[in-house]
Amino acid sequence: MKALLAAAVAVLAMVASPGISAAPPVDPAQVITVSVKSFTSTTGTLEAWERRGEDLTRVRGPVQVYVGEDGVGLASERRSRTPRGVFTLTEAFGLARDPGTALPYTRVGLSHWWVSDVKSPHYNGMRVCDPGASCGFLQSRSEQLGAVDAYRYAIVIDYNRDPVLAGRGSAFFLHVTEDKPTQGCISMDRAELKWLLRWLTPADDPVISINIGDSAYSVLS
Repeated sequence: MKALLAAAVAVLAMVASPGISAAPPVDPAQVITVSVKSFTSTTGTLEAWERRGEDLTRVRGPVQVYVGEDGVGLASERRSRTPRGVFTLTEAFGLARDPGTALPYTRVGLSHWWVSDVKSPHYNGMRVCDPGASCGFLQSRSEQLGAVDAYRYAIVIDYNRDPVLAGRGSAFFLHVTEDKPTQGCISMDRAELKWLLRWLTPADDPVISINIGDSAYSVLS
């Protein structure tokens, strides 16, 4: 009985409503879709779409990407799961210099952190703090961005950022692939990521739609 109950809880977690975020733009002119075959898939298909006249036209892809080790669904700090839903894309960062993106771009080093400390008021945001210093969050429970090779380039997925709810998951990015499933991010070939960075334009209200099968494309209609 306990095993059945645990399995039921796991299924509910995966099929629960998409993750929290501010309401996405009603009529975005740039859309990235990531479609996976099932809630437990660890790979998916990424495509980029651009509004041309009345319609959104595919301008890139399909590109194979990795998603979280625990698939796609309800994200949290306890699961390596990619959040499901539609989220804005408003900033980027990387170890490398700005590749020419129109998004606000931060070149990160060892003093840049993404806060995953659920007790910190800075939870799910970037902070600058010298290693070992006290800056209002536990560094041991946060990501040192400049120490992660996969963050040569990264685009922030605005999941759980407005509002921010402690424990509902943090540090979700599009980043360079390590040729394996992620801790919840979406990873891809570096050249493809650089193309996205150079393509994305804040004035076009870019969003990413992450979902199962054809549901990922509902934002296009």
